[in-house]
Amino acid sequence: MKRRREMEKDSEIRSAIEELSMVVKVKTGEDHDAAVHVQHDTAHIPTRLFLSLSNSILQVLDKIGPTMAVLRQDVHQNIQRLEMAHESNPSNYSNLVEMLKKEVNEGNARKGASCCKAFVWLTRSMDFMVALLQRLAKDPRQSMEQAVEESYSIALKPWHGWISSAAFKVALKLVPDDKTFITLLLAKDENLDTLQEEMQALISLLVPFLEEIHAILGSFGLDRLKAT
Repeated sequence: MKRRREMEKDSEIRSAIEELSMVVKVKTGEDHDAAVHVQHDTAHIPTRLFLSLSNSILQVLDKIGPTMAVLRQDVHQNIQRLEMAHESNPSNYSNLVEMLKKEVNEGNARKGASCCKAFVWLTRSMDFMVALLQRLAKDPRQSMEQAVEESYSIALKPWHGWISSAAFKVALKLVPDDKTFITLLLAKDENLDTLQEEMQALISLLVPFLEEIHAILGSFGLDRLKAT
């Protein structure tokens, strides 16, 4: 409860920075080669911290409103899927990569509601968030509709079918204006300059983290997985 109250006092951006900083600290404390290598036997993504970061991203999506409803539901379900897998074997699955290994070895990575699929789509949701933050950090007053559409086209549209793409295009009309969205992101007593700095800080942490994750996905042959 204390942790939840502390997060409520902070902005979603700050919470995401905090979670990702924890990931960096954990990985820095590992053997350097193990922290950056992407071979199956050494890759390591701390499960709990990845899920905490995913929840922080979920809170940012909430600020965009109804447009992100489908994506938000997808993110939430994928978080739950990985949480359930982790709870089934907390010791072995403290490293999220172990879930991928198991499903890939059993031939289940691309079947049904797999953890591999959940991990892929959570990663792409973070790709979307990075693309959006990069645009807002550069120009917070730009059209939110344009920023969201461009970010979607880069991070998610290539992997979506025509139904999902069409649904997103309709929902895009519900995006809040730039002033409303920025106001929702601002923490108490925070100004625009500070928010831009925090966006840049989060981007600088997220980009290399996602590059490592994409390398891991590529090593398992999961990086080109499309929606069914």
